[in-house]
Amino acid sequence: MLKIVYPNCCGIDVHKNFIVAVVAITDKQGITSYHRKRFSTFTNGLLQLRDWLEYYSCFDVCMESTGKYWIPVFNILEESCNICLAHPKYVKAIRGKKTDKKDAQWIADLFKHDLVASSFIPPLKIRQLRDLFRYRMKITQLQVSEKNRYQNCLTWSNLQIASVVSDVFGKSAQAIIKSILDNPEEKPNIEQLIHKRMKDKVLDLEIAVEGELTTEQAEKIRVIKAHYDALAICKEDLDQMIRELGREYQEQVKLIQTVPGFKEELSALRVISEIGADMTVFDSAAKLCSCAGLVPANNESAGKKFSTRISKGGRYLKPFLVQIANAVVKSEKHPELRNKYLKLKKRRGHRKAIIAICRRLLVAIYQVLLKQENYNPVLQGLTEIRNPDKTMSVQDAIRFAQQHGFNVA
Repeated sequence: MLKIVYPNCCGIDVHKNFIVAVVAITDKQGITSYHRKRFSTFTNGLLQLRDWLEYYSCFDVCMESTGKYWIPVFNILEESCNICLAHPKYVKAIRGKKTDKKDAQWIADLFKHDLVASSFIPPLKIRQLRDLFRYRMKITQLQVSEKNRYQNCLTWSNLQIASVVSDVFGKSAQAIIKSILDNPEEKPNIEQLIHKRMKDKVLDLEIAVEGELTTEQAEKIRVIKAHYDALAICKEDLDQMIRELGREYQEQVKLIQTVPGFKEELSALRVISEIGADMTVFDSAAKLCSCAGLVPANNESAGKKFSTRISKGGRYLKPFLVQIANAVVKSEKHPELRNKYLKLKKRRGHRKAIIAICRRLLVAIYQVLLKQENYNPVLQGLTEIRNPDKTMSVQDAIRFAQQHGFNVA
């Protein structure tokens, strides 16, 4: 017989317009009685749910994370109840016996035996910070899309400015494009519009702007540029809101800024928004890396491993860490990471090597937040301490240094 871990608990099946709650109370003889009730998802209905749970002295609640509909329920019950938020795949009902009433009871039965894995839910302010950062990411993606549309319009009109300058949104390129839009029938005076550092590109630019810009494409470029500028303003406003909300985490931000690649304040705050500021909620650094999707997923049967691919977790954090890791391994300021990357790249390739560096960075963040001390690769075991009794010839030492990315004079 399975052990009863929560003798008085509640299972909640969440929907858009209503929720079904079932309180499961197990007596000393192991007999469970169920109390079921349906509530509206309006605030008044959720407050009634809270009072109903208090009436049965039920403070252990389990519900599945259905879309975004679980968030209002979680916000109402967060202060008064211990909530286990479960992934839907872990509380899936038996096929052919699925109804709204049975779903809530099934969740309660699983939860009373502690058979449901809870998702990591940070405090309210961290969740607010996370929401702002994820919206900021969407705005950045929209900006990239508008940049691509802008470039497509220039290509359509055969204005090959991008083949000469590095960024068509730079001051010189924008001055040339504005001149063409304002006076489409006149040839722009390139020499007066560009920066003095680009004087050697005057002839190339004069050839590049010999396209034909139609009225429709010109209007489309204006609309795209206006939208891009509006998105940039929204992004600045979001950055200000994020900095104000992150003021109480300045100590944690300063610690994370000592880790390679996280010098910017927004970069440190973005990590905090995903993993929180309190590392004691994770049993180990390995648990944190598992949440971030930086460990191989388990796929083994009959002693055979069918896949060693990393798990799908960390949908927002993992791509960000990959960007940071790619920048760090290109720099020679942190040889403990660069050398490890070069060593792994030879054996496993770039993609697996960069994921290993992501894990090292996340472990370093975990350590600095847990121990409340600045990043130190020696103390955190990121440097390879070799046996001092070993000897090596000068030729072998030179070869070893060259293999690890050092330039030998």
